[in-house]
Amino acid sequence: MTKPATKPAGDSSDSSDSADSPAATPVAAPGPGPAAVVPGTKALHFKASFARLFKMLAPERVLLSAVLLFAVASVVLTVAAPNILGHATNLIFNGVVGGRLPQGESKQQVVDGLRADGQNQFADMVSGMDVTPGVGIDFSAVGNVLLFVLVLYLLSSLLAWAQAYILNIALQRTIRNLRGEVERKVHRLPLKYFDSRTRGELLSRVTNDVDNVSTSLQQTLSQLITGVLTVLGILGMMIWISPLLALVAVLTVPASFAVTAVIAKRSQPHFVDQWKQTGRLNGQIEETYTGHELVKAFGRQQEVEREFGERNDQLFESSYRAQFISGMIMPAIMFLGNINYVIIAVVGGLRVASGTLSLGEVQAFIQYSRQFTQPLTQVGSMVNLLQSGVASAERIFDLLDADDEEPDPVAPAVPAKNNGHVEFENVSFRYREDQPLIEGLSLVAEPGHLVAIVGPTGAGKTTLVNLIMRFYDIDSGRIMVDGVDTRDMTRDELRERTGMVLQDTWLFGGSIRDNIAYGDPSASEEDILEAARVSYVDKFVHSLPDGYDTIIDEEGNNVSAGEKQLITIARAFLAKPLILILDEATSSVDTRTELLVQQATAALRSDRTSFVIAHRLSTIRDADLIVVMEDGHIVEQGDHDSLVQAGGAYNRLYSSQFS
Repeated sequence: MTKPATKPAGDSSDSSDSADSPAATPVAAPGPGPAAVVPGTKALHFKASFARLFKMLAPERVLLSAVLLFAVASVVLTVAAPNILGHATNLIFNGVVGGRLPQGESKQQVVDGLRADGQNQFADMVSGMDVTPGVGIDFSAVGNVLLFVLVLYLLSSLLAWAQAYILNIALQRTIRNLRGEVERKVHRLPLKYFDSRTRGELLSRVTNDVDNVSTSLQQTLSQLITGVLTVLGILGMMIWISPLLALVAVLTVPASFAVTAVIAKRSQPHFVDQWKQTGRLNGQIEETYTGHELVKAFGRQQEVEREFGERNDQLFESSYRAQFISGMIMPAIMFLGNINYVIIAVVGGLRVASGTLSLGEVQAFIQYSRQFTQPLTQVGSMVNLLQSGVASAERIFDLLDADDEEPDPVAPAVPAKNNGHVEFENVSFRYREDQPLIEGLSLVAEPGHLVAIVGPTGAGKTTLVNLIMRFYDIDSGRIMVDGVDTRDMTRDELRERTGMVLQDTWLFGGSIRDNIAYGDPSASEEDILEAARVSYVDKFVHSLPDGYDTIIDEEGNNVSAGEKQLITIARAFLAKPLILILDEATSSVDTRTELLVQQATAALRSDRTSFVIAHRLSTIRDADLIVVMEDGHIVEQGDHDSLVQAGGAYNRLYSSQFS
C-alpha cells in the first residue's frame, strides 16, 4: 500500500524536493539518503568468503554425506578397473610369448637356455612373467576379465550419476535458501541503503550474482569431490604397483599446485573487477531504460552510447584479463602432465625389460598417471569458475551484512484511539551529519483535517511525510500518532494506519482489479468496485478491451499517466487509512478529473487526517491548515484566506502562480 517517496533515476519532475535528499553522485539515483557508495571496491577476502560459502551447505549435511559415500564407491571401482584391465594385458602378452617358447619345457629350463644363448635381457623378462611354454592366449580368461571390468565401469557410472543427482538437490536447496535470505534481507534494509545505490547494481547482486554462485557451485563442487578422491585412490594404487614410478608421478603435483596458486593469485583481482563492472554496466542500462523518453527528449543518445561503450569496454578488459590469466592454468598443468607421462613410459619400459614389472602393471600405471593428472587438470580448469563464484558470493555477503533498519520495540505500544491525530514535537532531522535539514519543527494535524504542505522546491516537504511513515527515523523530538510515539509502535502498525499516493505511480504486472486490490487483499469485489467508482477509475476502465481484467504491462504503457494515477488513488481508498498522504498525487490528471478526485478525497477525509504536498496552490484552497515550509522550517501556517492577507511567504507563492 505504501511506497517511499523517492524517485527513480532519470525522472525530471520536481515534486520530490532537491533539498529533501543530498546531492546526487554520478552513480546514484536521486532521492533521500547518504552519498553513493561504489560497489565492489573492497579487496576480495577469498579464503573467508570461500569458507562462508561452503558453510551455507551445512543444512544439507545428510545429502552431502550420501554424495560423499557414492563418490567414494564410484572412485574405488574406477580406480580398481585399470589394475584389473592390466591383468587382461598380461594374459594376452603372456600367451603371445608363451606360444613362441618351446613346448614341453619348463619355464626355468627356457630361462636357463636363453641365458646360455646370451639373451640375458629376454631371460630376465621371461623369468618375471607368468608363462607356460608352448601355451598361447587364453581367450576365455581374457573375456572374463574384460566382462568384469565392464561391470565395474557400469556400476561406477551409476554411482557417479546418483552422486550428481543428490548433489544437485543439495545445491538447489542451498541456492533457494540463499535467494530467500537475500529477499528477506532486502525487506529489512533501511530506505537509505537503496537511496545510496543504483537499482541496476542492486538487481545485479540479487539476480546475476546469485545465479553465478549457483552455476559455480554446480560445476565445481562435484568435480572437486571426485577429483580429490580420485587423486587419493590413484596415488594409493600407484604406490602399491611401483613406489619408484609413484615418486616420479607425484613430483609433478607440487609443481601443478604452485602454477595454479601463482596464476590464481594474479587473476583473482580481475574477477572482482569483472563483477564490479558488471554491476555498474547493469546500473547504467537500467537507468537509461527507465529514462528512455528523457534521453530522447534531451538528445543525449550519443552521450549515453558513449558512456555505455566506455563501461562495456571496461567490463571487456576486466573479463578478458580474468579469463585469459586463469585460462593459463589448464594448459600449464597439461604440459606438466605430458612430461610426467614421458618419464613414466621410459622408466616403466626399462622395468618391464628387466623383469621387475609386468607389461600389464606398466600399462595400468600409465593409465593411473593419466587419470592422476586429469583431476588435477579439471580442478585447475574449475579455478576460474570458483574464483568468479566466490567474487559474486562476496558481493551477496556484502548485501547480507549491511545494517538492518532499527528493529521494532520488543513491547510495542498500540494507540488506544484510532482518530488519526498527528503531532510533531520539536522534530529535527538530517540526512548527513554535517547538513541540517529540519530543525525544531512542531506541528499538529487534527483528525479529519486536511493539512497542505507547500513551499519552494527543496524546502523539506517530502522529507516530512517520509518521517511520518518512518522511512527515516528522526534525530530528536517526537512524532505522535494518536498520542503514541511512532518509535514505540511497530512499522507495520504505523503503516497500516497510513495510505500514501505518490506522483510517481507504481503498478505491477497484473490486472487493474489486482492492482486496486493491493490496498487490501481481503477486500470483496464490491469494495474494489466502490473504490474504483469513488476514484473515477470506473469512468475509463469500461473503454478498455477487458475492463477490470485488463492486464497492465510491466511499464504500464497500455494506460495513460493520469489513468495510472487514478488506479493508485483507488488502491489507497480501498485501504481506508486513518492517515492519508498525497504527494502531488493529482499532478498527472486533467483539471476536470482533478476536481472530481478532490471531491472524492473530501469524502474520504471524514474522520481521517490528510497530508497533501502541492505545488498548484489552487488545489488546496479548502485545506483546514496550510503549512508553509522554507529550508526545513515552518515559516507560516493557517488557512488560505488568513495567509493571503498576511502577505508573507504563502502570499508570494500564491501571487507568483496567479499574477
